[in-house]
Amino acid sequence: MAADRTGLRSPRVSDARLRRLADEARRLIIEVACRSRTAHVSSALSCVDLLVTLYFGNLRLPPRQWDRRDIFVLSKGHAALALYAILTLKRLMPRSKLLGYLQNDGTLPGHLDRTSNKGIEVSAGSLGHGFSVALGMAHGYRLRKDRRRVWSLIGDGESQEGAIWEGALFAARLGLDNFTAILDYNNLQGYGRPRQLCHYEPVLAKWRAFGWDACRIDGHDFRQIRKAFRRPPRGRPRVIVADTTKGKGVAFMENELKWHYHIVTEDLKREALSQIGGARRAP
Repeated sequence: MAADRTGLRSPRVSDARLRRLADEARRLIIEVACRSRTAHVSSALSCVDLLVTLYFGNLRLPPRQWDRRDIFVLSKGHAALALYAILTLKRLMPRSKLLGYLQNDGTLPGHLDRTSNKGIEVSAGSLGHGFSVALGMAHGYRLRKDRRRVWSLIGDGESQEGAIWEGALFAARLGLDNFTAILDYNNLQGYGRPRQLCHYEPVLAKWRAFGWDACRIDGHDFRQIRKAFRRPPRGRPRVIVADTTKGKGVAFMENELKWHYHIVTEDLKREALSQIGGARRAP
């Protein structure tokens, strides 16, 4: 797809460039997590490849026609650092603001606040609520015959919330084919694996039973992600179940439960950065 002057169409971005952007986003997340001594780092790292592909390959964010932009809602609000890093790379958030994350006199909270920066569409953090608000927005645009697309990223632990399934019923009933949900299935939540806490497999069959167009992909394979991000079939919303690795890119964090809440120290930061391309560019 070619770029145009309006920004309403997204340029085709190579896998190599997406990889470089993803590495840069992960470095930003590690740097800021260490600076702020915040948790949820591994949750943010798992969804980076999905967000990079979306923001640099699909999402239409024309600066001169901002009211015609596509909408993305990060319902998995505890992974806010991932969205902040992507908005910084898209030049929608100044790096100085990113550095103020969870600092005294800073303006970026741990969970999303829609008033804190351009491009943050919904305040989120209470699980399941961002997804429901995004569905309402998609329904509203359809009623106004506005053709913009709405996307929402949800977590696998979040998918145990009843609000998710009420929303799934609502979207299919209304045939919201302007809506795409991305399920970041990293198979770890705060206190264990989903199958140990509240098992909801077979998840793909469940979404299909609710009337959704559903597919399952490797959430770190740009070719598969790009293919899954195509427009949903007429009259049906789409859900993409993306198998990901919590802590992706940092070996000592990958698939480790403790990193849901663990803090990045200076020593661990240096080790993490060396594993994702080194500290080639500090924020």
